[in-house]
Parts: sequence; C-alpha cells; structure tokens
Amino acid sequence: MSTIEYRVEQKYLVSDLDLALIAGRLKAVMKADIHQDGDCYEVRSIYLDDIWDSCMNENEDGVDNRKKYRIRTYDTPGAPLRLEIKEKYRGFTKKSSAILDQQTYEGILSGDDLPEFGSNPVVNQLLLQMRRRKLQPKIAVVYQRTAFVYPTGNVRITFDRNIMATRDLSSFLDPHVSGLVPVLPTGMHVLEVKYDELLPDVIAGQLEIGKLRQTAFSKYYLGRLAVNGEFPIGK
Repeated sequence: MSTIEYRVEQKYLVSDLDLALIAGRLKAVMKADIHQDGDCYEVRSIYLDDIWDSCMNENEDGVDNRKKYRIRTYDTPGAPLRLEIKEKYRGFTKKSSAILDQQTYEGILSGDDLPEFGSNPVVNQLLLQMRRRKLQPKIAVVYQRTAFVYPTGNVRITFDRNIMATRDLSSFLDPHVSGLVPVLPTGMHVLEVKYDELLPDVIAGQLEIGKLRQTAFSKYYLGRLAVNGEFPIGK
C-alpha cells in the first residue's frame, strides 16, 4: 500500500498543437517518467459509484470535498491491478492505493462474492462502501498518457490523449477493450499538472499556464455522459 499526501492538481483542455509545443519545451527541463517505455503508455481505469450515482452527482454539482473509487492498470506486461481512492479537499487531492489480487478484483467486479475484510485499510474502505452503499463498477475509461517528472516540488505533468469510455467491463483485461466511445472531440486532450506546494518557475514558464483553459475535467463524469451519447464539451 502507498499513500500520497494532499497535492495541487490542475487540469487544462488542450489541442494537438498545444501539446506538441508544451512537450517540446518540457523535454528541455523535465525527464520522462521511468515507467514510460517510448512516447506514451496506456492507462485503463474502472470507476465505481453507488446506486444513487453520488460520485457522478457530486461532480456535476461541483461538490469540493469528495472521494472517487477506481481500479487501474497499465499496458505494461504483468502490470498489477491497483485499487485507488482519490480524495478531493478544498482544491487539493490525495490518492491512497493498494494492489489487488485477481480473486479480489473479480469479486469487486461481480459484486456477488465480495471478499471478507482483511489487513489492508484501502481495500477495506472500498468493501465497506460496497456493502453499505452498494458501490458497483459503472464504466471503464482508457487513454494514452505521456508523463514528465521534476524532483523539486515533486512535479508530475501528464498529457492524456484519445480518452475513451465503455460500459463493457468484461474486456477490461483483454488486449483490446470493447465498446469504446470518445469522451472529447477529435484533437482535444487533457493536460494535468500536479505538485506538492509550489510549481517551480522553470516549469511554470515552460507551460505558460495563463494561456491555457483550466477545467474541472473528470474522466469518470464525462465518460458516463459519453456512453449515454452526451458530449457537453464541443462536438
């Protein structure tokens, strides 16, 4: 299990041209994430919500203090399945995570054969919510990510391209996920900037954040809309 303290997280909607320009600048001052093999890697997430769609509604209502539950894995061969609970509090975020074994993953996915509480508090928190609030998997979101890191301020900048969503969770671990539909218009992507306290000037200068369109983008929220045929951001 690993726990990260509250961090600043800023999101921006950007075009292909924006990403190309920013990537060129960042390569001069930042390093690629050590887990990145090539220009990008694929991220897959299953998001869970309760029977009232509380997470969905809290995002729509702009509730600041909230939690999001997801199962995540990557396209790296042998990559583990991770349960992640992401908390937002007064504009800051915190992520707690734990490795899931296959049996626990399958129990969570089916909801019919939940494992008993164990020694991991992150897994226990999810199991409690599944029992109390009938939390259940809703959609999967898949996208390609390019990540840059910088040690001072624990900065992490990611480009998330080709964001897609599907209700078909049965193919989540297959080579290709089925039923994917786009979440954003063609040529539009998400830039995320994460850091502990202050963003170093050398990074802020390369980003030129003042020229970008900041957003409260939620892959889960917009993914739910997309699988229902709704596209609130452009066409």
